[in-house]
Amino acid sequence: MEQYQEIERSIIKKYRKDIWSPFMKAVREYRLIEENDKIMVCMSGGKDSFLLAKCFQEIKRHGKVPFDVCYVVMDPGYKEENRKKIIENAEKLNIPIEIFQSDIFEIVQNVEKSPCYLCARMRRGCLYSKAKELGCNKIALGHHFNDVIETTLLSMFYGAEIKTMLPKLKSDHFEGLELIRPLYYVREDAILAWTKYHHLTFLNCACRFTEDVSLKKEESKRLEIKKIIHVLKKQNPMIDYNIFKALDNINLNCVLGVKKQGIYHSYLEEYEKEKLE
Repeated sequence: MEQYQEIERSIIKKYRKDIWSPFMKAVREYRLIEENDKIMVCMSGGKDSFLLAKCFQEIKRHGKVPFDVCYVVMDPGYKEENRKKIIENAEKLNIPIEIFQSDIFEIVQNVEKSPCYLCARMRRGCLYSKAKELGCNKIALGHHFNDVIETTLLSMFYGAEIKTMLPKLKSDHFEGLELIRPLYYVREDAILAWTKYHHLTFLNCACRFTEDVSLKKEESKRLEIKKIIHVLKKQNPMIDYNIFKALDNINLNCVLGVKKQGIYHSYLEEYEKEKLE
């Protein structure tokens, strides 16, 4: 049996409970894949997006809903060895990728303030444009369960607001395009176990900016959050699930204020209305 066939089988057999079932649960609950969709799976070169691509191949092959899918890699200026690694992994896993070039790293390298924020926005814009070019109505990203809760805590600790990654959302600037996150319920440790079992190695961070300036002296905020969650899980193994579930169980009677469409509403608005009544 070819190596890629063994890897494919493991997703629906050995890792059915930890990968395939959570993947399918998110697809069903949030209606992420619908009839006649054309979905662009965005491949960054990391473990998450490669697993996402394999899951899409499986559901395309065995699923009941007809849809089209393509696998796209945006090269923002990778070093040659990193680009080569992506191509080698795609061949090993039998994923027919299309690579398109951009000059994002070159542009961001000359930006002093918030280069990572600018890079992320430019990447997203390039991916949406490519999806439109290919006639896709959805783009799929490899964000997983841990990304969701880490983003939530990052927003609370450093942004002073409660918000998180959603399983799907409509593009504000590209009409008719949706972003979907089918690994929404898949935990990172399951993805790591899958890669380790098959002796797979993927890109971790191929960003030239962080290689040059290096944030080696200062750990990223996301890594800081990962460590906090790790410590808390020792005291309460359900802590990560509880953070995740809290976002689906917000008691609006007990919050000071909410924002909707960018407009802030204080709980006092309803409080005063009740007094008048």
